[in-house]
Amino acid sequence: MIKAVIFDMFETLVSLFAGRTYFGENIAADVGIDAEEFRAVWHKNELSRSIGTLTIEEALSQALSVFGITDEKCTELAAGKRRESLDDTFSAIPEETFAMLGELKRRGLLIGLISNCFSDECEIIKDSPLFGYFDSAMLSYEQGICKPDKEIYLRIMKELGVMPQECLYVGDGGSRELFAAEELGMKAVQAEWFRRYAFEPHIPCPVYPQFLQAQKQEDIFGHL
Repeated sequence: MIKAVIFDMFETLVSLFAGRTYFGENIAADVGIDAEEFRAVWHKNELSRSIGTLTIEEALSQALSVFGITDEKCTELAAGKRRESLDDTFSAIPEETFAMLGELKRRGLLIGLISNCFSDECEIIKDSPLFGYFDSAMLSYEQGICKPDKEIYLRIMKELGVMPQECLYVGDGGSRELFAAEELGMKAVQAEWFRRYAFEPHIPCPVYPQFLQAQKQEDIFGHL
């Protein structure tokens, strides 16, 4: 019997494609460097950003310095625009997300969150109206590990007091999160409802037919 539903955050409960977006190519354009070259450098410190080794400001400064850009104003500009984009994301939480979480609460199910996130994302998640729904939240920036490391799944199960077979994991599929959940014994569902918003080069995760699918938020109730 399912006792807990554990969610991913981005492209599952909220979408980074809502409102203003600010991705690597936007940072590159603002400081006048090639987008592909910047993406390659930016990707190199993604793990450090995700596990709390670098703040977003430190990571931006490090990446920009590779291109000889050391002006702190450039770092501040990029960090500020990232925050504006995140503000848009969390100002556009779909009503369907609130309805889904509210119904899970009404049914007496535990709700968990496992999110790979950077320092600015970690902060806004904790300040968001979604945060109060979670009985446990494992944010990679705070935990020092990120998906698909199974330890972060084990931590949330311990805090929730549940076994893997009592968990439904719901995510868009990034970071091989569904594979890790299933390998631990959880029931895994791929969330598809934000897929249509993604645009190149930020293509969504592939559809994994080996996992249960949910085209709308309400579809997860059929998998409980």
